Amino acid sequence: MPLTEAVEIETGVGEPRGSVVWLHGLGADGHDFEPIVPELRLPADLSLRFVFPHAPVRPVTLNGGMAMRAWYDILTLERDGPVDEHGILASAALLNDFVAREQERGIAANNIVVAGFSQGGAIALHAGLRAVPPLAGIMGLSTYLPLRSSFESEVAVSDLPIFMAHGTLDPVLPMALGRESADFLLASGCNLEWHDYPMAHSVCVEEIADIRTWLLSIYNRE
Repeated sequence: MPLTEAVEIETGVGEPRGSVVWLHGLGADGHDFEPIVPELRLPADLSLRFVFPHAPVRPVTLNGGMAMRAWYDILTLERDGPVDEHGILASAALLNDFVAREQERGIAANNIVVAGFSQGGAIALHAGLRAVPPLAGIMGLSTYLPLRSSFESEVAVSDLPIFMAHGTLDPVLPMALGRESADFLLASGCNLEWHDYPMAHSVCVEEIADIRTWLLSIYNRE
């Protein structure tokens, strides 16, 4: 997929000093989180580039094989069921390509945040934890850590800031799955901040405020 298939928004004035590459959820596209950027109310002197890639269109088994934008196939909802490892790795590579492009555009790796919602968050966690050189941070919303069995052999645990948030009423991806992933990362020594909210599989005003605070901390604007 060409890297031009993404929505881009720049905030503040002047050249961006950082980038946020943000992946949408199953069946959505890069426009899905576009409206959140102004809601973050970032200061005018903090120039960031938000990049919202569109996932490839692929058949999704759980949805009867219907083709839609998806970062990987969903084979089953069973916790220990088969997963589309190939799709996860391919999308992680695609996210890495977007990160590399931001570096080519003059943004240092330690000023790049990878983020995502649901499926997109799973890819952000997988790729961001393995990124070399290390990134500025990872944001996973209403999501979980995929391919956990490879974590120990592939991830060098560091103080990389991780923001995870989930809805307590999520009927699509129960919060217990997200919390379990967060606990695993915390037990592994990761620098993780957890939030939960009384919402379904969505984003709420309180969450956006917490994302703003976290982003300002990443870019030393506390």
